[in-house]
Amino acid sequence: MYVHHPLYTLGLIYLLILVVRAVLSWFPIQPGTPIATVNHWLVVVTEPVLAPFRRVIPPLGMFDVSYMVALLVVWVLTTYVFYLVTV
Repeated sequence: MYVHHPLYTLGLIYLLILVVRAVLSWFPIQPGTPIATVNHWLVVVTEPVLAPFRRVIPPLGMFDVSYMVALLVVWVLTTYVFYLVTV
């Protein structure tokens, strides 16, 4: 079975990283703490994907919808890669 294909696994890990960043954005983070360092690296890893969506999709009040769209796009691409490697 190809569930353990590296591209599929990377897609799932990236989905998890996007979810963790979204959850951390709900909480205030004190600068200089270990969680601030983790948050910084999450921003570095996810911002190249989120930034194009933010330029196109305006926030709805205080909610950033670009996370949901990015999650959907990454999930669809991951599923598509899974389909390609299983055919």
